[in-house]
Amino acid sequence: MSQTGTEEAQQVAELRRHRNIATASLVGAVGVYVATQLVEDPSYTVLLVRAGAEAGLIGGIADWFAVVALFRRPLGLPIPHTAILPRNKERLGAGLGRFVARHFLDPEVVQGRLRSSEPARRLGDWLADRDNSALVAERLLALAPDVIRAFEDREVRGFYSDTFRDQLRRLDLAPMVQRLVWLFMESRQHQRLFDRSLRLARELLVANRQVIYRRVEEKSSWWIPRRFDHKLAEAIVGGVEEWLEDLSDPGHKARKEFDRAVWAMARGMQGSDAVRERLDMVRDQLLESPELQQILEQIWSDLRAAALDGVDQPDSVFRQSLVQGLQRFGRTLLDDPEARSRLDDRMTLLLRELILPFRDSIGEFIADVVRDWDSEGLSRRLELTVGRDLQFIRINGTLVGALVGMAIFVVSGWVF
Repeated sequence: MSQTGTEEAQQVAELRRHRNIATASLVGAVGVYVATQLVEDPSYTVLLVRAGAEAGLIGGIADWFAVVALFRRPLGLPIPHTAILPRNKERLGAGLGRFVARHFLDPEVVQGRLRSSEPARRLGDWLADRDNSALVAERLLALAPDVIRAFEDREVRGFYSDTFRDQLRRLDLAPMVQRLVWLFMESRQHQRLFDRSLRLARELLVANRQVIYRRVEEKSSWWIPRRFDHKLAEAIVGGVEEWLEDLSDPGHKARKEFDRAVWAMARGMQGSDAVRERLDMVRDQLLESPELQQILEQIWSDLRAAALDGVDQPDSVFRQSLVQGLQRFGRTLLDDPEARSRLDDRMTLLLRELILPFRDSIGEFIADVVRDWDSEGLSRRLELTVGRDLQFIRINGTLVGALVGMAIFVVSGWVF
């Protein structure tokens, strides 16, 4: 049996037991009243008990009628103003919805209750326990395969691919490129690049010295002696080496001209429509290239394989990192009052923003649910919920009625 069925069975048993007690008290009053009527020449005490039993009987019947009239017609008789709850189902639902929306979903009330409960501290204390962090990680990772497989659908992947491309097409590259160029220039990276180019040129010159010698000999005339070709080649290589060495001097004229040219180019990029158009064209060509699509497909495949492997392996680095990250987050909340306060503020604001737009809708939803219940089902639900306590009204009606009846009998004897 489900938990709901078990709870309902318990409610039925409790209601039946208390209803039997209330009925027994009423039957007891009837029995006492009948017994005292059978006494010949009753004494004062018998008359007192009879008066109490009579009043208790009247009180018990009246309260039985009142309790039953809430849920159904007593004895099935068409008495006005009975079966109050089923007959006023719509009004009850509307009132209940308004009551919940006004008093339970009031933003200030919810905000105050949430803040006083310190949700961030409770969350931090819970996550700081490794077992709890592992449980959260397990739940998150259990969802991962389904999420990943959802992206395997061609239409879904096409949608996100198109969305990714559309977002990149809206991206204005010119300001970012201009900013990168200025940062590159201000940090003197262009001069460092110049030095690296000089070193590379010298290395290439040394590595290809023999190639240069052969090329000079091949281009030389047949009548020029080979030793002159060799001298000429050495002069060319030596001259280039010397020139490259001179360029290594930061104060060299050529380097200063290079510096001015690069700065002029950087300044020329600012606000240049031509540069913007060129960058946009390069961006669009890149986005439309099949090579980019292949790269994205490969990246996705690699990420998917790594993610699924991390999910499937119980001792994977990814899983352990997730657990440790959740634990660190919990300890941070416990150790940092400011972090707790910020999280409380955000949770409170989020809840407030969620409640305000839907506050009236929730009240209407409650009213609709109650209205859609059948009358018999509504009566049964309410009677199972509060019927046990209402039986005490019947019991008290019998007992209080008996006491009042005896009190009236005593007072009447004194007065009259």
